[in-house]
Amino acid sequence: MSRKWSGKTLDDHRAERSAFVLQLFQRAGVRPADDGPLEWERTKPGYVDVPPRPALLLHAISERQRWKADYDAAQLVTGDDPPHRSATTEEAA
Repeated sequence: MSRKWSGKTLDDHRAERSAFVLQLFQRAGVRPADDGPLEWERTKPGYVDVPPRPALLLHAISERQRWKADYDAAQLVTGDDPPHRSATTEEAA
């Protein structure tokens, strides 16, 4: 769908966003938490070393909060804090 407007694929948009965030971190001197390279593996029924689903979800939420905190810290340091807008108020229109 995005190619209709910009001619870019979803991977192109992801790469641009990643580059933008990394540049922001470099300007701010913020070093994001690095979990290292990920290696994905499909699990099969009966695997004993797979954490329960609630634990996996809580880990994903914690990781996302850490990423957001790093991003917010970089914005504060560089003064790039965008205005906070809500889609539910008249100010957003």
